[in-house]
Amino acid sequence: MKQILLTLIVLVIVGVTVNAQSTATTAPEPEITVYMYRKVPADKRDEFIKRETTYWAEMVRKEIPKGNITFWALLEKVGGYDMENSSNFLFINNFKDIDAINEIWGSITTAFPDVPMDKMETNSLSTTTSVLFLRNAGWQEATGVVAEKDFQFIKMIYHNSSNPNAFVDLENKHWAPFIKTVMDKKQTSQRGWGNAVLLAPYSSKMNFNSVSYDIYTTLQEALNPTWDSEIVVPEGMSEISQMETSPREHVIYRIVKALN
Repeated sequence: MKQILLTLIVLVIVGVTVNAQSTATTAPEPEITVYMYRKVPADKRDEFIKRETTYWAEMVRKEIPKGNITFWALLEKVGGYDMENSSNFLFINNFKDIDAINEIWGSITTAFPDVPMDKMETNSLSTTTSVLFLRNAGWQEATGVVAEKDFQFIKMIYHNSSNPNAFVDLENKHWAPFIKTVMDKKQTSQRGWGNAVLLAPYSSKMNFNSVSYDIYTTLQEALNPTWDSEIVVPEGMSEISQMETSPREHVIYRIVKALN
């Protein structure tokens, strides 16, 4: 009887261990987001947009079903300060495997074998000013939205906090369910919201360590969002504010094109 009990205990332990290992190895890896900021001269703007939306966006559209790149967007800054010395376009790309990034971009010649590279590339039309790596952390959108119609402008909000991971966790705990509810009830003009944690570069010279983004249908709404007067802001917002170490910075972009 002791031998039977011992055998049963061993089998249970092995089963639990195997199950735990299986769960650990099959858990999805968080997607890596790449923000690439570009500066494009005014006289090259139209050609830059044309090439990106005609060739590169179409290449991404064909790559997305393969599963590695899951999102691509080209954003154009609306307004700004020190515009002569700052970027005016932003690319946002999500990858499941960041190490396969060169393989993805290299497929442009396969997608358009009859088009010379000098007619597709945009590096000669622009200057890359920054490349950032982030971890996607949260996303909410209004029920029933049609992205092509409802997602036209995005307000990028740059946060600096004492602990960016804890800060984003609090946002997901308190703000995410709140904004989802008020968007669904049409108590705000906002149509989407999300956030991400900065991974690199990371230093004291950076003035933010996480990003959130509010999405709207019109520029008017992005500049001056409407909120129902009966809305009650969740109590957890004070806890979030206490973690911020400097004022937030806001930048508005027009969504030129997005694919997911």
